[in-house]
Amino acid sequence: MFVDIAKVHLKAGKGGNGAVSFRHEIYIPKGGPDGGDGGKGGDIIFRADKDTNTLIDFRFTPILEAENGKNGSGQRSTGRSGKDLIIDVPIGTVVYKISQEGSFEGGPEPGEAKSGVTNPVATGARERFENDSVSRVLIADLTKDGDEAIIAHGGDGGFGNAHFKSSTRQAPVIAEVGEPGDEFDAELELKSMADIGLVGLPNAGKSTFLSVVSNAKPEIADYPFTTITPNLGVATIDGTDLLIADIPGLIEGASEGKGLGHDFLRHVDRTAVLLHLVDVYNNDAGEAYQTIRNELNKYSDLKDRPEIVALTKCEGVDEDIIKMQMTSILDKNPDAKIFTISSSAHQGLTELLRELKTAYFASIEQAREEYSRSRSIFSDVENTERPSPVTTGARERSENDEYSRGISTERSYPDYPTISLSDKALDDTWKVEKLDDGSFLVTGAKIEKFARRTDMDNYASINRLRDIMKKLGIRAELTSKGAEPDSIIEIAGKRFPLVEDW
Repeated sequence: MFVDIAKVHLKAGKGGNGAVSFRHEIYIPKGGPDGGDGGKGGDIIFRADKDTNTLIDFRFTPILEAENGKNGSGQRSTGRSGKDLIIDVPIGTVVYKISQEGSFEGGPEPGEAKSGVTNPVATGARERFENDSVSRVLIADLTKDGDEAIIAHGGDGGFGNAHFKSSTRQAPVIAEVGEPGDEFDAELELKSMADIGLVGLPNAGKSTFLSVVSNAKPEIADYPFTTITPNLGVATIDGTDLLIADIPGLIEGASEGKGLGHDFLRHVDRTAVLLHLVDVYNNDAGEAYQTIRNELNKYSDLKDRPEIVALTKCEGVDEDIIKMQMTSILDKNPDAKIFTISSSAHQGLTELLRELKTAYFASIEQAREEYSRSRSIFSDVENTERPSPVTTGARERSENDEYSRGISTERSYPDYPTISLSDKALDDTWKVEKLDDGSFLVTGAKIEKFARRTDMDNYASINRLRDIMKKLGIRAELTSKGAEPDSIIEIAGKRFPLVEDW
């Protein structure tokens, strides 16, 4: 059974708790604190596998959980880290984080590449569902065999009391609790990775073409919508292998969910070249051609994809009819490259495959040039910047650049920010907000991390959190916003009074 979309619930492992322990050994008085740290929770990792071609396994295991880290113990023994949960997915799998609008949680950003594998799109770019109350965050796109990405991060283990000893705190009773791992719903989409994508109206001859030029064995019949799942096949021409994807027939309105197109247009989105098959027996080949083009344009940027057109079933057809149909297509697109073929009679296939090969390599070369050009432009911009002595991570232009000469930055560098904070500086930022019930909500990556690791049942641990708030300036901001000693402070879902036992 072919399944190309699935929804799962992911829960990474929780970090182990740190231990409160003191060294008790004969003849060694006042041995001091020796509580060990908790182990890190296991990550959930997706790995692209060439031998996996469907997402059906997620239909039977919709909940994925990694192992929790173990607690620390005495003698500075660190708890064992939880085992990572590694899941094999098909090449071309895209992973989205699903959440209600405004309910994104803090913590490590999902999608971090593992083992040196760079994932250029795992940047948290946000897309919206049609329903505005739900959003999707793109966290991974696995396009090569062996690619790995951490989809859900396990929580860090808490520090044991051995971590907090000092000359003024010789017997600390503080130990941190382990952080919870990432937990969220995810949607997986499979987008076929193919060199050539076959598109066309139902019964245009796509499956027949694929079965003749490749080793694929798709179902073939003389009625529309025979193909209900994408098929892949490898065609060899002049020693070069081309991976061809047969997409179920499209109809008018496919981009809006009509027919089968809405479910399977994603599979043509990654192809380097489109082969548009048009049945020569159509009443108007130009109209049939334009119908599919309209749907492709509505779905994504496929209108700019290299395209070759082939009139199918041309065996025994009068030349005047073929010319008339070609003219009809050229009226819609004067730049169209049109071939006439017959898959069943093996006519014109070699010439068509050679043209597809040429178009494919030209497309790859163009993509490489665009990538190199973008890298070059970015490098030039970087070279005109130097670290700012005032703001950590900020950038400012050198004195002899376009800024000091008064040249418009809109024309010179339209796509690149000139000043930004470093990741560390952003993590250190925080915000205080007074809620309707009179309590105060404190948000910020760094302070929330401290709060998640605070044992709220331990008096000393809570006081440590209060000290951190004071050092970061949060205490002063709370006071300026009207917080009283008995005001309730909320950080990362944990609530406590500003001053203990007031």
